[in-house]
Amino acid sequence: MTIRAVVWDVDDTLFDYTTADREGMRAHLAVEGLLAGHGSAEAALVRWREITERQWARYAAGETTFQDQRRDRVRTFLDKDLTDAEADDWFGRYIGHYEAAWSVFPDVLPALEALAASHRHAVLSNSSIAVQEHKLRTLGLLHRFESVLCAAELGVSKPEPGAFLASCEALGLRPHEVAYVGDHPDIDGRGAAEAGLLSVWIDRGAAYARAAGEVVAHRISTLAELPALVRADTRFGAPSTFR
Repeated sequence: MTIRAVVWDVDDTLFDYTTADREGMRAHLAVEGLLAGHGSAEAALVRWREITERQWARYAAGETTFQDQRRDRVRTFLDKDLTDAEADDWFGRYIGHYEAAWSVFPDVLPALEALAASHRHAVLSNSSIAVQEHKLRTLGLLHRFESVLCAAELGVSKPEPGAFLASCEALGLRPHEVAYVGDHPDIDGRGAAEAGLLSVWIDRGAAYARAAGEVVAHRISTLAELPALVRADTRFGAPSTFR
């Protein structure tokens, strides 16, 4: 089976979101004088990450908007009934520190270079186009992708099949001609497999709870493994490497 294109997740797949969020929030809380109020810097960062994950899950489920999930993260973290403008201002100040910590993983550019001549490339993210295009442009990656599709504009988010199928449609390819690479074993790994794409889970060591059951997803620990995988006949007779 010939794979003609690779569709990529962004955060914690291409872009080291976890480190940027952690270091950006640490700097932001220090400037805002808020580190001491949580017992320790580590406790504050853990709480911010937990709140982010809960609010992002609400957004992914269609329960809130992209902007409102940001505002609710701030209100919950500060435990204050802020106006929209106040929450936006606080989050905007955090963004400055967060963007200062942006970086791509060291295995990203070599993998993209190795596949540049042989495969087409696109992005599918559960974020918004404005956010992800800005991020990819800043990181020097935007020109490498034919299209950038995001849940905020699509109206459907991963792991729903419609999100993955939209990325295939944008490329004019059938699902079995497309590989999807993402860092989450359920949202990315299971979602892409159930939509009929070649599913590749890049396991960067995050402590995700892994869904039970049979999943046809290929686990890699570095993107250096990706070129051989998408060039091989991985669809038939190959066991799942999902663990």
